[in-house]
Amino acid sequence: MSVLELAGVSYAYPGEPDALREVTLTVEPGEFVVVAGGSGSGKSTLLRAASGLVPHFHGGTFAGRLRCAGLDTREHGPGELAAVAGTLLQDPETQVLMGTVRAELAFPLENRGLPPAAVARGVEEAALALGIAGLLDRSTHELSGGELQRVALGAALAGRPQLLLLDEPTSQLDPVAGDELLGVLRRVNEEWGTAVLLAEHRLERCLPAADRVVALEGGRVAFDGTPEDFLRRRAETPIARLFELAGRPERPVSVKAARRALGSPRVPPPPAPAPAPARPPRGAAALSLDRVWLERHAAILRSVDLRIGPGDTVALMGRNGAGKSSLLKVAAGLWRSTRGKVSASGRVALLLQNPGDYLLEERVDRELPAPVLEEAGLGHLAARHPRDLSGGERQRLALEIVLRAAAAPAVVCLDEPTRGMDRGHKDRLAQRLRALAATGTAVIVATHDAEFAAGFAARTVLLGDGRPVADAPTAEVLGGGWYFATQTARVLGPGALTPEQGAALITEPMGVTA
Repeated sequence: MSVLELAGVSYAYPGEPDALREVTLTVEPGEFVVVAGGSGSGKSTLLRAASGLVPHFHGGTFAGRLRCAGLDTREHGPGELAAVAGTLLQDPETQVLMGTVRAELAFPLENRGLPPAAVARGVEEAALALGIAGLLDRSTHELSGGELQRVALGAALAGRPQLLLLDEPTSQLDPVAGDELLGVLRRVNEEWGTAVLLAEHRLERCLPAADRVVALEGGRVAFDGTPEDFLRRRAETPIARLFELAGRPERPVSVKAARRALGSPRVPPPPAPAPAPARPPRGAAALSLDRVWLERHAAILRSVDLRIGPGDTVALMGRNGAGKSSLLKVAAGLWRSTRGKVSASGRVALLLQNPGDYLLEERVDRELPAPVLEEAGLGHLAARHPRDLSGGERQRLALEIVLRAAAAPAVVCLDEPTRGMDRGHKDRLAQRLRALAATGTAVIVATHDAEFAAGFAARTVLLGDGRPVADAPTAEVLGGGWYFATQTARVLGPGALTPEQGAALITEPMGVTA
């Protein structure tokens, strides 16, 4: 019996056009299926339908038939389906209910009436699998976005469901945690036989683990096949774009496969390092942090010295819990530093990780005027409720609200702004931020997305244990590393960060041997 079966499923949110259109799809036990598609294509709605949230929670109109582990979603609601399908949605902040991590992991097991010994074992196994054993007695209100994401996934995994429904599960995880999480999913899939249905924009992370790719366009299934065939249809990963731009027919799914396809590349040595960006003097800085400490439950920021000049484009990177979000909150005055001095030459605009915090109205056109929505490419969403938008659409709307509030900002601080965005919207965001910087506004983006950082930031600051451990040109920080590196750099080394740079290298006369 299929673990998930959709037959002619169509769905529309209240008062909206169809988000899913005649979707017919099956997932077999033990399959690992990646759901691809642009922002607003129906990926999140598909997962909500599989978990019973559509239509039982969201309302609207539903047609067709959907069975999850044999349970018909017309007759069984989200509570019953949770026993067979674990779900992680885009906003883990809204999924975590309990006061401590241990209580959060135990909650779904206790709801199923399991004895205390089985609950304790399930909590311990989920914590060990996701590397969160050290967080078990921490308050959930003190966790970073990435830590919350792992805790929410742990709660979904604790009951060993037949099916895992995951919406952008690595969007807030650092490269190490993201790779570890996908390793856990692969192990759960292979050893437990748990089927995985995973919606993701950063396909380079998850395609090597996938058996199938299902691509949605306009709420319909536009493709259903192998990862290799999907990349031949559309080069959606940095490696696939590298090979396409180089005129190569192969579409490798992984770094290992790309290296094998290239044979023995004779890539020119990397150019001499670019000079480090000049640090502005204290009086000329758009943003200045002088020996800043932040102490809450522990020391989060430790004697941070940082100068950001007008027009600087800076990527702020580091592992989960390194202090990236905290630094942005201190810079914007949302949190007061324990010691040290923070100064800015004007307004500091801040976009936090959860865009829903910025959406207050019941219609998108009440959040911003129609001309602004049209200019931002959001005009077609004017009549929608902000909560019914996709994650990427909410992110773009919140960004416009932040940028256009009050006077023009001297500094813009963005925390994981590419979460939920497809590649096209990421490229447009990078262009928008570079144009903003050209007007003299300093732009700081906390991100785990090395590809976005390489395309947007001239300078990268790497945080470790609450202080900058590297502050240099982006090519120097992201070239040649193991984790904090682009996929192109992992294939070709530090001589190229982007597919365009990589293609230029391997097509030069001294490039790859025939």
